[in-house]
Amino acid sequence: MIQSSELILNPDGSVYHLNLKPENIAHDIIFVGDQNRVEKITQFFDSIEFSTQKREFKTQTGVFKGKRITVLSTGIGPDNIDIVMNELDALVNIDLETRQPKENLISLNIIRIGTSGSLQADIPVDSFVMAKFGLGLDNMLRSYLIDEVSNLEMEDAFVKHTNWDLRKGKPYVIACSEKLEKIIESDKMHKGITATAGGFYGPQGRVLRLNIQDEALNSKMDNFKFGDNQITNLEMETAAIYGLSALLGHNALSLNAIIANRASGSFSADPYKAVDELIGHTLEKLANQ
Repeated sequence: MIQSSELILNPDGSVYHLNLKPENIAHDIIFVGDQNRVEKITQFFDSIEFSTQKREFKTQTGVFKGKRITVLSTGIGPDNIDIVMNELDALVNIDLETRQPKENLISLNIIRIGTSGSLQADIPVDSFVMAKFGLGLDNMLRSYLIDEVSNLEMEDAFVKHTNWDLRKGKPYVIACSEKLEKIIESDKMHKGITATAGGFYGPQGRVLRLNIQDEALNSKMDNFKFGDNQITNLEMETAAIYGLSALLGHNALSLNAIIANRASGSFSADPYKAVDELIGHTLEKLANQ
């Protein structure tokens, strides 16, 4: 039995942080970072059956063209993903009354929709990026046993290419769900590696008043290639989602609307339009799967 100190439940029986019960979620789930973006997606739903919020975790479940879908805001960073993924898995794969894992496990379909800047000149603003791989620079996933789900060859190539300081922890690489990749892909979707940092400033190469460990890291990341894959963008959630999904047996895919291009210095004339188009594309693909 899983002890109450390890799986914490609220007095109403919901999981502690997300404030959800098993019946509140669908098996197709869309992640957003910002709680205010949840309704940017559910505004397209035909109906909404459930809504709740605790802290930055806002959840709405409803129906889009006959498909039951949950939209959940994760907040920012790999630490929040650790909370969200473990609690979602508990909702479907642990009996919350007996506190025992279930014999028949459920695989959730999880798609992250975000915005990002492109690192590559050939990925223009207003296009979409699909993370074929998540490259974790954050070290959170190293708390788990990940060798069976990670790409050790790509990890070693990245460490060598960047002369990575292993005192920061070894980066990890996890592939996306091939099932979801096939459902969502389109001609407008660029594929590559999404890098996940554990912070916004120093970990992403930004310098305000503090010097950083490797001032050249971003430029080294820009020209890293492994096979046909290059690093397309940098954010704070994807690799953690991929890693925990792979370990727990869920399907995960991360998508970004590209609203800026760092290589060309350009910014989208209408970033909201690009995001709405990505949302519409994703919902239609989910509804028609």
